[in-house]
Amino acid sequence: MKIKYISWCIVVLLGLVYQKSIAQNKITGRIVDKVSHEALPSANVYIPEQHKGTLTDENGMYSLMNLPSGKVKVQFSFVGYKTIIKTIFVNGHDTELNVEMEPSILQAEEVVVSGGTYSSQHENSIKIELMSAKKVESYGSPSFIESLTALPGVDMISKGAGVAKPVIRGLSMTNILLVNNGVKMENFQFSENHPYIVDEFGSDGVEVIKGPASLLYGSDAVGGVINVIKEKPAPTGKVRGDYNMQYHSNTRGVVGNVGVKGSSESVFWGVRGGLKSHADFKDGNGDYVPNTRFNENSFKANFGIKKENGVFRFYYDYNRPKLGMCVGPAISLVTDHGRDNDVWYQDLTNHIVATRNTLFLNKYKVDVNASYQMNNRRLQTDDSKPAKEMVDMDMNTFSYEVKTYFPSGLGSEYILGIQGANKTNRNNEAPEHVLPDADVNDFSAFGLIQHTFFEDLKTQVGVRYDFRNISTEGDEHMAAVDSDYDNLSASLGATYHVGLHVLLRTNVATAYRTPNIAELTQDGMHGERFERGNSDLKSQRSYEGDLSAHYHSKHVMVDVSGFYNRINDYIYMAPTDETSEHGDRIYEYQQTNSKLYGGELVVDVLPVSWLNLNASYAYLIGKRTDGSYLPFIPQNKLRFEMKIQGSDLNFLKNPYFKLGGLNAAKQDNPSAFETETDSYVVINAGIGGEIKLKNEVITLSVQANNLFNETYTDHLSTLKEVGYHNMGRNISVNLKIPFGLK
Repeated sequence: MKIKYISWCIVVLLGLVYQKSIAQNKITGRIVDKVSHEALPSANVYIPEQHKGTLTDENGMYSLMNLPSGKVKVQFSFVGYKTIIKTIFVNGHDTELNVEMEPSILQAEEVVVSGGTYSSQHENSIKIELMSAKKVESYGSPSFIESLTALPGVDMISKGAGVAKPVIRGLSMTNILLVNNGVKMENFQFSENHPYIVDEFGSDGVEVIKGPASLLYGSDAVGGVINVIKEKPAPTGKVRGDYNMQYHSNTRGVVGNVGVKGSSESVFWGVRGGLKSHADFKDGNGDYVPNTRFNENSFKANFGIKKENGVFRFYYDYNRPKLGMCVGPAISLVTDHGRDNDVWYQDLTNHIVATRNTLFLNKYKVDVNASYQMNNRRLQTDDSKPAKEMVDMDMNTFSYEVKTYFPSGLGSEYILGIQGANKTNRNNEAPEHVLPDADVNDFSAFGLIQHTFFEDLKTQVGVRYDFRNISTEGDEHMAAVDSDYDNLSASLGATYHVGLHVLLRTNVATAYRTPNIAELTQDGMHGERFERGNSDLKSQRSYEGDLSAHYHSKHVMVDVSGFYNRINDYIYMAPTDETSEHGDRIYEYQQTNSKLYGGELVVDVLPVSWLNLNASYAYLIGKRTDGSYLPFIPQNKLRFEMKIQGSDLNFLKNPYFKLGGLNAAKQDNPSAFETETDSYVVINAGIGGEIKLKNEVITLSVQANNLFNETYTDHLSTLKEVGYHNMGRNISVNLKIPFGLK
């Protein structure tokens, strides 16, 4: 295929079509309280697409200079107030933009980027959930992915705290995408035992799209997207840093990271390093679960240049996790319950080099992004095997994206774009080749239109074309594959504001997913079972309809949503009646027409200013068209929390106490090769607050998960296969110390 060379030429050509757009725009203004009209000092003023921000002075005044001409979205935020987004046009003259901010008792809508543009959550016809970095830290789990399960409709398949895969409305593996700072992660995520190599360090939060997002993200986003957002640069003229520490009682886990970032009028930069170290965890009975230990080191760096004609950003991310595997052969070998990885562990290495650039060309805006991922996966077993290092694979991925935003009004966006990728998988000297040597080449083109009618009705429509070629080497067991796949995806949605407090959202979309390398070619032992691919697999085709309603008043917030997802030729793995030459039962990839349907309900009530009551419920059914049930469908779950916000106590500011938990219903609709899972209830509690030391605010919290040490098994825990339970009581201590440098 010549497609990767054509793609390179397109990127280079578009990069050369560049003309300088000189502007000396300036935005100034004052931010005050809407009721008292008093100034709000240290409020955040930020322009997301230009990565430029500042803080207001003691009089509430701010100034942003050297801005490009055209449409600009400015975000205003302050603790305890509703976030405001203002869209204005600047055209060579100074602009005065004064803002009155309204106190927010309940959480208000936030700014999101996963919908294609920087916008508020209520402007998107697709439902985007947001979990802030502070919320992730307060969850108190050793697992980053587990913290996301606080969002209704999001679950995880896990083999302990270190090995976890996200599930969105019953879809997982290569049916959903994890995006790290705009880069689609490619690190062997075809199996429930292969986690994404990503951590929470240096993130501003996580956005989750529930439902088909193939229009913007491509084939593998048929079930949704998890988008990890990088932290914002420091305010202009500032150098900021922070040290973060956690201790987990159950795993004797130590987690720490430290970062420093700075920003001038034209340059911003940042560095961050972190580590995680956890021993084997204990269940509710006090029994150790062998080889669930994991260790990880990470380093991140970024550098950016801000000019009137563009913003140019460069990133480097490094992660090196070592993840213990609680599998049959390891159970008898692991007796010390320590933290060192000795036998049966995944030794993973991930490097990402990325550049993300925005060019301002008069009234046009062009994003030119590219990245290169280098992944190495090694499976270390034990000395009884022919070689302790049984698997050693390299997967390298180059990807690119060019998006053009055409001139538009305040209430509209017109976007055309192309995306592409070249992925190679190569086996090294280790004896087991779980995947063959393979090449995957992608190319796509898409268009998206967003338009607002009479202020209250916002619409979005888009179409996308994808092409993929998969080419693999064959062997004596499996024939070589050289297949082309192409298809269309489309989406149509709208949001409608019914008065001041009610929002209706609907979206219909069709998306598709091609079979991956493993589904087409596997033929041999993978972990503890024999897995066989199917070269005759066709692409999945999804048709989904979503409908939701949102009510928001001063003291009450209610959000209810429902969906129906029909998937033709759904790909799944199931046991067969066949056995291998060594007597192992053969599992094979199969296809069937299926349907998933359900919904989520969220209720947030603040009866008095110091008390917040929150509850959410997620309901889901996944079936084949013959009436049997799909695998990896989570239990229906009710989450609840009561949070008491107290008055300042001497040196402790904004103290709080929270009590909540999770009630998981019995899963009595297992698939053909699963078993039923009993219901369970776990109770969680936490306390925390802030300590002001000179000009810095230190955050301290203590979280107790599974407070009463319940012994339970979640339906999506693969530890169930080897007879172990989920984690028992875990008390975590979280400390964040910010600091500033001159």
